[in-house]
Amino acid sequence: MAESMKGLHRSHRCTEVSEKNIGETVTVMGWAAKKRNLGSLIFVDLRDRSGILQIVFDENDCGAEAFAKAETIKSEYVIAVVGKIDKRGGAINENLATGTIEVRAESLRILSESLTPPFQILDEVNVRDEVRLKYRYLDLRRPHIQKNLMMRSKVTNLVRGFLAEEGFLEIETPMLTKSTPEGARDYLVPSRVHPGNFYALPQSPQLFKQLLMCSGYDRYMQIARCFRDEDLRADRQPEFTQIDMELSFVDVDDVIDVNERLLQRLWKDCLGVDIQVPFKRMTWQEAMDRFGSDKPDTRFGFELKDISDVVKDCEFSVFSGAIANGGSVRGININGQGDMARKKIDALVDFAKGYGAKGLAYIQLKSDGSIKSSFSKFMKEEEMNAIIEKMEATTGDLLLFAADRDKIVYSVLGALRCEMASQLGLLDKDQYNFLWITEFPLFEYSDEEDRYVAMHHPFTMPMDEDVQYVESNPGRCRAKAYDIVLNGTELGGGSVRIHQDDIQEMMFRALGFTDEEAYDKFGFLLDAFKYGVPPHAGLAFGLDRLIMHMTKEDSIRDVIAFPKVKDASCLLTDAPNVVDSKQLDELFIAITKEEDMKEEQ
Repeated sequence: MAESMKGLHRSHRCTEVSEKNIGETVTVMGWAAKKRNLGSLIFVDLRDRSGILQIVFDENDCGAEAFAKAETIKSEYVIAVVGKIDKRGGAINENLATGTIEVRAESLRILSESLTPPFQILDEVNVRDEVRLKYRYLDLRRPHIQKNLMMRSKVTNLVRGFLAEEGFLEIETPMLTKSTPEGARDYLVPSRVHPGNFYALPQSPQLFKQLLMCSGYDRYMQIARCFRDEDLRADRQPEFTQIDMELSFVDVDDVIDVNERLLQRLWKDCLGVDIQVPFKRMTWQEAMDRFGSDKPDTRFGFELKDISDVVKDCEFSVFSGAIANGGSVRGININGQGDMARKKIDALVDFAKGYGAKGLAYIQLKSDGSIKSSFSKFMKEEEMNAIIEKMEATTGDLLLFAADRDKIVYSVLGALRCEMASQLGLLDKDQYNFLWITEFPLFEYSDEEDRYVAMHHPFTMPMDEDVQYVESNPGRCRAKAYDIVLNGTELGGGSVRIHQDDIQEMMFRALGFTDEEAYDKFGFLLDAFKYGVPPHAGLAFGLDRLIMHMTKEDSIRDVIAFPKVKDASCLLTDAPNVVDSKQLDELFIAITKEEDMKEEQ
């Protein structure tokens, strides 16, 4: 039966004691991680968020009643122990911070009993993610998950402190706001007092932080909760956290400077790692041409090479046809893999098809000096030699080629180079390659909507020399936008914002908005801009992705206390779920079954 804590006060967490405390009486509390009953002695590993402390129950020290009670302890019982710190009587455990000491128990209270957990509370336990997330409150007891969340807390505290030193003010923005276009799908919230109307949960605090610049707050920051109704990946959740900021009277270099120093501080204070600033910068176009991605992983090579000029007139129609249709032919050189088995190459072809490729051409420069290619019969000898030379290939290399529209070629080869690096063990998690990607396209063409859309958002400032092309040639316009990338992951991004009325009006026209449509969607911001708006810029980090890299995890699930799964559901709480009809009636909402809709049609 569970006992109360009456009269007891915890004096230390488990690892807050050391050899300096030998001889002292302490009161410790936590979960029983492991028990070993040797007959005359009972050993219990007591666990709390700080770590493990060994408790020894000896009937001569604690008495018969407490000893008998200790015999009933099972895994995950919550206990309170009063006892003296002593040197370990047995072997020292060098893997524990408290491996040289133990507590000789004098009294014991069992504060709570536990059922047998569905899995052991150990870091190395092998259990399906579905089970871990259903019993997340147990999974969160595992030491490495606790360390991740403690790292997350430390990072947010450091961020607040650093930005406060830099003159930022922490200001909260609304969670219930207006749905706006030009982004991912919104989560909508029905209004009871405004029947038929909906709030949207914020995808970001973008408009409000710009309004704060109009209000003269100069430097704003917020650890902001954001929501996007989109498909999930390893580094994406429907609700996530941003380190959000906005600055007035700045340009690109000012924003980059403060954020480089912020990251430098975090890596030093949290990881003990010195990272050098300034970080390298690369334009969007260079990143795409060299790495096939606007978030390139630069820890390894396998860079893209454009061989279009070499093969534009060849008889291999896959190559020449792609170029004739406005595309390109590019390849990557996987050094030292020229003897790869055909079965593995076929697997790479299937992998490439998953990124839109119709196929994958290859040349194997085998270690015995022979050459094997999927397309050599269509090529002249001098053309093959020119390709190999352009690819800077030597004996033992594997060359992989994609031919299509640039967008597909970039996507295929960008993913393929990362897949090969993973297979070959080239992804060193102790290497931190920070990189700024700049000069993004201001617009991208949407085939679905048959118009240009903003690559970031419609308030992004064009490069000064490209303002003249915003309406006449949107495709050639570059943005004053910048992303911070680490080892192939976008940690954050931002831009300089438009603060001139004439440029903002041009942007809306280029996006196909009438004056009425623009005002209907963004009227409150446009009105604010009529009363004196300073030049301003901002950036937001994805906190979850940042912590994922700092803790060397492969998924943001392991750095979020209560994450969702791929279909955006919560296995722990069974959300989303149905609500009763009374709640729906109050919101003037009716649910129509799919079968009923089909019958009506």
